[in-house]
Amino acid sequence: MAKEDDGIAGKVAIVTGGGAKEDGVGNGRAACILLARSGVNVVVVDLDEALAEQTVQMIRDEGGEAMAYAADVTVEAACKAVVDAATDAYGGVDLLDNNVGIGSKGSVVDENLEQWDRVMRVNVQSMFLMSKYAIPSMSARGGGAIVNVSSISALRPKGLTAYSTSKGAVIALSRAMAVDHAGEGVRVNCIAPGPVYTPMVYSRGMSSEMRDKRQAASPLGIEGSGWDVGNAVTFLLSEKARYITGQTLVVDGGVTIRAAER
Repeated sequence: MAKEDDGIAGKVAIVTGGGAKEDGVGNGRAACILLARSGVNVVVVDLDEALAEQTVQMIRDEGGEAMAYAADVTVEAACKAVVDAATDAYGGVDLLDNNVGIGSKGSVVDENLEQWDRVMRVNVQSMFLMSKYAIPSMSARGGGAIVNVSSISALRPKGLTAYSTSKGAVIALSRAMAVDHAGEGVRVNCIAPGPVYTPMVYSRGMSSEMRDKRQAASPLGIEGSGWDVGNAVTFLLSEKARYITGQTLVVDGGVTIRAAER
């Protein structure tokens, strides 16, 4: 496997939500593969172990190093176990990509409390818990880097209130962590993806008309993919971003800079 000169070869990364349906490449799987191409040992975490194993096989087919781990990262004991497994296999943790998330539609009037709680638990609590156990390992190893995946829905909300709120919390969490752990050499940044075409999206069914509309929403007139998000994750985790922390990188093809339709 050809190694990119990102200054992170030999590091250990945990990527949550690292699986994807069939041979598709979503945000997490792309990050796993790109990190492995940079010489990183990748712990691929997913609720579905078979999907994580498939990502691992894709990495190994290119000559990279990875292991799969099945975990529900909304559970504290599971998050600790992920970090322990990474430590047992590779000696510790240097990098973390908090990539797990679910969606929800409706206003505060429409939303029910059970779904509200579930969105907050998956989208925010998972990142809090994974970071809680990964950061001490990073600190002991001289520092590290974390990327939390938010969404442009936090910046430009539209009918997804619980989701937008959770993703706004991810941005605030990232900034707070960046301040709290800078002294330990831990950088924390955030990515806000726009409408990218991933297995999670097309598995739900999307008409060609809707897909064209999403593409047209970008001033660039192009469609985003999991690779675009994965490249942003890899950059922010790499030494090329050594002077960047507490920031939110919008990866949306310019969607948020285009005036909303009236």
